Amino acid sequence: MTIATKICGLSTPEAVTAAVDGGASHIGFIFFPKSPRNIAPDAAARLTSPARAKNVKVVAVTVDPDDELLERLSSILKPDLIQLHGAETPARARDVARRTGAGVIKVIPVTTAHDLSAAKAYEAAVDHLMFEARAPADSELPGGNGARFDWGLMMGHRFQRPWLLAGGLDPWNVVEAVRLSGAPMVDVSSGVERGPGLKDPALITAFLDATRRA
Repeated sequence: MTIATKICGLSTPEAVTAAVDGGASHIGFIFFPKSPRNIAPDAAARLTSPARAKNVKVVAVTVDPDDELLERLSSILKPDLIQLHGAETPARARDVARRTGAGVIKVIPVTTAHDLSAAKAYEAAVDHLMFEARAPADSELPGGNGARFDWGLMMGHRFQRPWLLAGGLDPWNVVEAVRLSGAPMVDVSSGVERGPGLKDPALITAFLDATRRA
């Protein structure tokens, strides 16, 4: 099985090129001021040409976005997908899709197996689900913390939508993560950085090479 891969939190041409040339299926740009990976919509739009040329999906990552931000993203970036990383309800997810014309990815934070049941409410409202380790209580960021959960919790679960595994993945553990979880898609951000928000093209390449062995 080919594992689809999203490289998230990109901000430089070199990182985008490494992701696209390495075979990523999706690239993500983060629009959240508290994140070290935050980027302006116009700056992100200037980086998307390599992805558009190879039909790599462009994802706008947001946290409880207001309508003004959604409008700016739609008009400037024109993302294929909007990722919702906050407390958005299923109704808000539907509204985001309607307002933007983009697909929607909803992130489900996970600590225990019980948390997986939260996905059911969103399956009819979104295009993809993403399961990521719940952020530490003292973190200002809902994701991108390098935290992981028990990947084995995912094994055997079936969902009505394609799903991504995220949180704590890197080039050295992604093969094990896929084996334990059965994930059809994976997402990485901090695991391919040499510092907060500083993507390393060599690590991106290594991660994508590893997913092909998964």
